[in-house]
Amino acid sequence: MKSKLWLFSLMCIGLFSCNPGDDPTPNPQGELVRDAIYGAMEEWYYWNQDLPVKPTVTDFDSNEEFLEAIKFKPLDRFSYLTTQEAFNNAFVGRNAGHGFGFGFDGEERLYLTFVFQEAPAGKDGWERGWEIIEINGQAISNYKTSFGAYDFKLGPADPGITNTFTFKLPDGTTTTRSNTKAEYQSNSVLYKNVIDLGEKKVGYWVYNSFKATEGLNPTRSQEVQDSFEYFESQNISDLIIDLRYNGGGSVAVAEQINNYLINTSNGSKLMYTNKLNYLKPNYEKSVNFRKTGGINLNQIVFITSRGTASASELIINSLDPYLDITLVGDNTYGKPVGSFPLSSYFPILKENEVELVPITFATANAQGKAEYFDGFPAEFLVGDSPQFNWGNENDLRLATALQYLQNGTVSGRLMNSYYKPKWEMIDAFTGLKQEFPAY
Repeated sequence: MKSKLWLFSLMCIGLFSCNPGDDPTPNPQGELVRDAIYGAMEEWYYWNQDLPVKPTVTDFDSNEEFLEAIKFKPLDRFSYLTTQEAFNNAFVGRNAGHGFGFGFDGEERLYLTFVFQEAPAGKDGWERGWEIIEINGQAISNYKTSFGAYDFKLGPADPGITNTFTFKLPDGTTTTRSNTKAEYQSNSVLYKNVIDLGEKKVGYWVYNSFKATEGLNPTRSQEVQDSFEYFESQNISDLIIDLRYNGGGSVAVAEQINNYLINTSNGSKLMYTNKLNYLKPNYEKSVNFRKTGGINLNQIVFITSRGTASASELIINSLDPYLDITLVGDNTYGKPVGSFPLSSYFPILKENEVELVPITFATANAQGKAEYFDGFPAEFLVGDSPQFNWGNENDLRLATALQYLQNGTVSGRLMNSYYKPKWEMIDAFTGLKQEFPAY
């Protein structure tokens, strides 16, 4: 997770690296780059007091292997390396690929779980609920590895790569589609609607990732603004927020969402605090709510899964002291810490187009709750049902959320649907892609 507002303020401080002189020519895998990585971790890493003695940088085959060797293994599943271009693109939704996600049902059948509208898959009409039965002429079972995971061998996220998929559609027919990867702009809002539930008007909002709209200042999302203006116009009393595939993103956008969700009576109270390492106490801060719009909700139900992480969990944790919230689906991932990129402070990294994004801070809510590395537990464990498109009330998790809002209870039939997936999409990615998972 990352707050661009905070990032920009840090950039303006004008900190400079103590690294040695520049490489004569760019060498992203050079010794000076690894020296800079270690130096940056000594200064900014949240667990910098737990760093090992600096290893010999030439003992490693890659920067990634070097970083892995110095990470604080008991808790750090998150620090990563990428490029400055890839990092900046991801946080404003500039992607490349087919533009879809996947998930398994309880019988280990594979389905499209979401499709980005402007991606090649979206432009070809793909929809959530289509079962993937073959990829490049091979049955899905052929891609299963010896460890129980899957490797679909779709190639890198580079424009021009073509893969062929055979789908079984909800009506029982099949279709085979060849699809070529391309650059596209991804949408964060996958679905929104208002459901009449007796005397309640319930908003249903499927939010895929915390991405900012490029060019807006301060950093925020136009999609978020449009969504909450829609819900306010519909006079909703309760809201279901579906974060089941949301791996995180911008903290600035998370704050924007919280400011719409908080009730007026708590509209200026503490949202969260953050904590840095012992060298950086001057950068610690408290963030208060700044109520936006006129929505005042009775209840929020979050639909979650193990793919719900980072900024998604920050939203849940920040609102918990103030609102009646309930989680249905599965336990969340467990990421109470955040990052911002460090290349701007270390010229060697910047000149070699290496972006280091280590864990640099932890967050806590107004009650001091901060240590949720095991994730937030769902009050009602319910299996996923990706065979149903967004808004279909046969979707087990949506049905559970609606039943809870209507009756305050959940039936045994829905609770008995729970299964623990052996492998999920979040397992298919690492680093930056784990925060914004898509093929």
